[in-house]
Amino acid sequence: MNAYGLSGLLVHAAGALAWLAAALAGAQAQAQPTAAPGLKLTLGPGTELVFNPKRDRCDGHDVPDAPLRAFRDAEGKTVAFGLHFVNRALRGESLDRIKIDCQVVLNSKHLSDPAAYDDYNWITATWTEDGKTVNAIIHHEYHAHEHAGRCAFKEMMKCWYNTLVGYRSSDGGSNFERAGTQPVVAAPAFRQDQNQGRHRGFFNPSNIVAMGQHRYFLASNTGWDGQAFGVCVFRTRTPDDPASWRAWDGKDFSRRYGDPYGPAGTNAGKPCVPVQPFQAPVGSIVKHSSGQFLAVYQAWKDDKFHPLAGIYYATSRNLTEWSTPRLLLAGATNYDDPCKTPGPLMGYPSLMDPQSKARNYDETGDSAQLYYVSLETRGCQITSNRDLLRRPVQISVAR
Repeated sequence: MNAYGLSGLLVHAAGALAWLAAALAGAQAQAQPTAAPGLKLTLGPGTELVFNPKRDRCDGHDVPDAPLRAFRDAEGKTVAFGLHFVNRALRGESLDRIKIDCQVVLNSKHLSDPAAYDDYNWITATWTEDGKTVNAIIHHEYHAHEHAGRCAFKEMMKCWYNTLVGYRSSDGGSNFERAGTQPVVAAPAFRQDQNQGRHRGFFNPSNIVAMGQHRYFLASNTGWDGQAFGVCVFRTRTPDDPASWRAWDGKDFSRRYGDPYGPAGTNAGKPCVPVQPFQAPVGSIVKHSSGQFLAVYQAWKDDKFHPLAGIYYATSRNLTEWSTPRLLLAGATNYDDPCKTPGPLMGYPSLMDPQSKARNYDETGDSAQLYYVSLETRGCQITSNRDLLRRPVQISVAR
């Protein structure tokens, strides 16, 4: 089993957190959230095991390594993703009854050509209108240190290049292939051989949510010259077209982050403006029946919004302005240094309502489930011994 992957910066926590904290300090010089959350979340009793690799896996690649995503197919059955870069689905009659299907729906070819965008692939966001045609956003990692002559360094972090790529399934999520002639959803304005020496790119998108005629997701970027580190908001009317996604520039959705290996001009517009209060990736977003959006995410302890490490939530009316966060579940996460944190860590939170009427589970009533992963550590390493868990959550309008 691979012990890093979409754990991203965090498996190599000691070195990664240093530059994350520095980047965050700069990002927080921007406008800060001030309003209290419009919703109150309360954890219910009991923790349920959803997926255990030792018990449930098809092979060594079946490890929870991303926030859980789900939709209902054309027959009304649930299809979910949240495992590793040999992508398999969890399927069931409902979200309460999902089990792994051993068919590989998307593999990772580990191609050395960075312009191929096919090194390590994770299905990290999906959207479907009919349950048959499924559009997906892939978290793609190019590990240049594994390909001869592609990196000036030997360390993974110094050679890591991240992009978001569009894929599509025409059979309800049984097989995925590259979408369209311009499949890049978001990439840096430079190629992978530039600015080496640290992790670069867009990574860990949230799920896709609907608001009016548009579809939205949030994704992190590492920051570079002219681009502030943080979480940016993307929007489109046509999620079946990867090239149609545009990022929020502080006033409008104007920025296209296209393929740096493609035609000139595919990166155009002002840089995206990160939204607060998120330190790093947003686990998931869901629209409550009150009309408010609710985001859950993990955070390390800081002196700004996060007095304890754990899983937090924030609310929004428009997806670009968010409330101050509130703690939902305290505990060390895979943003914390495993050398200094005994016991299992938490990671990859998502919030979904198994009874949701929305085909893409992007809406919730007053009851939902918090899905997250428990990750065992060994010494200073996060291991592949990971359980997908869930706990009930009650949601009410804050008074």
